[in-house]
Amino acid sequence: MVFHQNLLMILQEEKVTRSKLETNIQNINWNYPTPIKFGVDRIHELAEFIYELGIKNPLIVTDPQFREIDQFNTIVENLTKSEIKLSIFSEIKGNPTGKNINDGVEVFLKDKNDGVIAIGGGSSLDAGKAIAFMSKQKENIWYFEDIGDNWTRAIIENLPRVIAVPTTAGTGSETGRASLIVDEQTYTKKIIFHPTMLPDLVVLDPSLTISLPKHLTAATGMDALAHCLEAYCSNVFHPMAHGIALEGIKIIKENLINAYNSPENIEARAKMLVSSTMGSTAFQKGLGAIHSLSHPINAVNDVHHGLSNAIFMPYVIKFNQPQIEERIISLSKYIDLDNQTFDGFLQWILDLRNELSIPHTLKDLNLEFDFDKLSKMALVDPSTSTNPVDLSEDDMKTLYLNSFEGNL
Repeated sequence: MVFHQNLLMILQEEKVTRSKLETNIQNINWNYPTPIKFGVDRIHELAEFIYELGIKNPLIVTDPQFREIDQFNTIVENLTKSEIKLSIFSEIKGNPTGKNINDGVEVFLKDKNDGVIAIGGGSSLDAGKAIAFMSKQKENIWYFEDIGDNWTRAIIENLPRVIAVPTTAGTGSETGRASLIVDEQTYTKKIIFHPTMLPDLVVLDPSLTISLPKHLTAATGMDALAHCLEAYCSNVFHPMAHGIALEGIKIIKENLINAYNSPENIEARAKMLVSSTMGSTAFQKGLGAIHSLSHPINAVNDVHHGLSNAIFMPYVIKFNQPQIEERIISLSKYIDLDNQTFDGFLQWILDLRNELSIPHTLKDLNLEFDFDKLSKMALVDPSTSTNPVDLSEDDMKTLYLNSFEGNL
């Protein structure tokens, strides 16, 4: 009781002393697909959320970059003031690896943590969810790759509670039931899945995304667009996800450029954060070749996932045209493009990438690619099965070569 009273006093002091960002964004709580606390400065309520979930000794999982900025230090200071004992783990790569997860589990067990607070971009959220899940498992992490019924063999009793706090607007990992982890032995990005990996609580605070550099605002925003667009184009029957994807694309169209050009535009930041959450909720309907092509070069070449999605996007759209043209025309009308045709939509994507300074080709990355190897990996990627057009290994190689040379 004394702890809770002290916590309320700290929260009241913060409401008085902190400078509020000018915004019309309303603070609100949602429950889809998991409890979400949305609004500016909701991060200042984190100690209360931890208390409500019964977490006594959390492990904060974040990336090395976010750990060094003032916002992170403020979060830790506020939790310390609230008498919350905690540990910090930040040894995470941009594309987190199995070793990163094993190291995190080792810290979790050594410090006797009982919950995870995952704060950061997709790498931090994926790692945090995986660390919490693996802290109770007897098998290694690859045992739970999303193949067949592997997920049914997990130990799920007394799993640590997880709070997810995204600081980028792109991956949507905060509302996902899986983590993408790189297997260092095979240089393969694998999906580690279990329904219980869905976080217990999400804090969507757009003020945490204001410090995001412009190139990451662009790449993560295009990642959110890729999630919504591929879910919308998937042939899988899922009307709820279809509707979420459609609205998510509209929100991105209306806000991504504003967030990129005016980083402190809190309303644009807030809506991009929501679109990111919508994207990961929508892709229950499936993804496609944008992600199939991306995952191998994320694992092998360590290319940022959002950036690779942005590069591949127009080439995959063009390849899929025979199956998606009518849907794209309907989408163009819904988001109110000037040219409401397939070609008009494709041109919008190209113009959007140009405004965001996204490279037009893989060649612009100045990396060496083994397209034969990558094509084999892309073909067996889980995203391939829900691409609107059936794909062969030759198709994958053609898409890689088109993306490298800029052939649309």
